[in-house]
Amino acid sequence: MDRQELAAFLRSRRERITPADAGLPTGPRRTPGLRREEVAQLAFISTEYYTRLEQARGPRPSREVLAGLVRALRLSDAERDHLHHLAGAPPGPPPGPPREVRQSILDLLRRLSQTAGLVVSATYEVLAWNDLAAALMEDFSALPRRDRNLLRRAFLGPHPQGRRLYGVSDADVFARGAAQRLRATAARYPGDPEVTGLVAELLAGSEEFRRLWASHDVTAEPTLCKTFRHPLVGPVTVNCDVLDITERDQRVVLYTATPGSSSEEALRLLSVVGTQRMDVPG
Repeated sequence: MDRQELAAFLRSRRERITPADAGLPTGPRRTPGLRREEVAQLAFISTEYYTRLEQARGPRPSREVLAGLVRALRLSDAERDHLHHLAGAPPGPPPGPPREVRQSILDLLRRLSQTAGLVVSATYEVLAWNDLAAALMEDFSALPRRDRNLLRRAFLGPHPQGRRLYGVSDADVFARGAAQRLRATAARYPGDPEVTGLVAELLAGSEEFRRLWASHDVTAEPTLCKTFRHPLVGPVTVNCDVLDITERDQRVVLYTATPGSSSEEALRLLSVVGTQRMDVPG
């Protein structure tokens, strides 16, 4: 544990955060950033203990304390790892798939007005989406978190009007590839109850998933093009590009139509109509 460097790092991170950033009342302050007692409050530790850390005379913080400091000081992934190393507790693998999406990725989705974009976790939970993705697939904001999982949707339904997974043309291929990726995910997060619970739920509810799971395959082929059977605008054929966010074990999925095609016109219509006239039940 490097007490001097840890103390300096904590002070520098505390001084860069404004009360507004942390959701605290603003007002005149003699020094920049948060007060020590405010950081302690946000991290759920005592002010005395935090003060000793900043004065380079505190004991080695536990992983629970470090997690509280990461949250209170709004540290990035790199800063979180640095904090753990300074405290003499090198970070291990996260207990479960990360769910927080970087702000820059959220901003990117909002700027893509003619592209349906979403972010999925390692368990195929839809974490973020833009308006066009909601119009093309469904209004994810109207669903509880557990129902935003594409694996549950593919294997357990619902399948309104016989349209599996929003009527997409490669639904069976997607299901097979998603099951293969989930097996690899389960190996990366063996102790995460959400991952093990999802696998157990799919095994209990889907014979198809049981068969795919029994194959022990972990390699999925990418799909470059697919067609959605949309209930309002009909078939929408899109190119599918996937960008990996490696450090967060997430994937950005982008659906674009060929310029000048009828599918491009369909996406333009959906960007105007949005989810207001969708007849797909949530």
